[in-house]
Amino acid sequence: MSPYARFEHLRVDGPDDAGVLELVFDAPNLNAVGEAAHGELADIWREFDRDPAVRAVLVRGEGKAFSAGGSFDLVERLSNDYEARTRTMREARDLVYNIIDCAKPIVSAIHGPAVGAGLVTGLLADVSVVAANAKIVDGHTRLGVAAGDHAAVCWPLLCGMAKAKYHLMTCRPMTGAEAERIGLVSLCVDEETELLPTARELALELASGAPTAIRWTKQSLNAWYRQVAGAIFDSSLALEFYGFAGPEVREGLASHRERRRPDFSRDHAERDG
Repeated sequence: MSPYARFEHLRVDGPDDAGVLELVFDAPNLNAVGEAAHGELADIWREFDRDPAVRAVLVRGEGKAFSAGGSFDLVERLSNDYEARTRTMREARDLVYNIIDCAKPIVSAIHGPAVGAGLVTGLLADVSVVAANAKIVDGHTRLGVAAGDHAAVCWPLLCGMAKAKYHLMTCRPMTGAEAERIGLVSLCVDEETELLPTARELALELASGAPTAIRWTKQSLNAWYRQVAGAIFDSSLALEFYGFAGPEVREGLASHRERRRPDFSRDHAERDG
């Protein structure tokens, strides 16, 4: 039996003869990540790491999006259920550290909307290839919670503090072209003709390279995430999930569902009532 058979909410293609495995976001609502998929996404990197047949991982999205991030049903559950909030916070932590600790090189091919848990995998990949017209957005503060999960661990290192604050505090989206310009991603290409061919070529190149040299280079570079940003990440994650229990997330979620701008000017008592 495939070691990936238990991951019922994620699609795994391969590995092929070269050792390239594809992890595919393939779900309704622009590949939104539901509660079950979130747990699987946190765990699956351990399987990739110990599978001797896997030499490189390519992460991509099916259809019109890379991933629209966590589903609204999951967000509502987090705002009302302490046990779900506690479990999901641990999963969010594991997702980041398991990607960082996975010895196999990871390439992401990002197109369309890239948000939330999907964006975590896209930006923490060792090589991120993005379509020029992709829409990258960290929507945490728009939802009413702090920008936790991957944001604090990698954005300031990738694109600098000024750009990180600008995009994370305002939730303003950026194109793939802008993401490459500021250093948030590795490479920007045309979606229709170059995205998947380029990402697959890079994954094959890494799979065909000297495995220990590549893996130890990754381990050394990712020490920046572990040692420089690890404590910052843990703090940001705690603040994010503290916010899921507060009143602002209820307004943020309602505004998303009602397709309107959130109104955070009302006091907490009014929102609670």
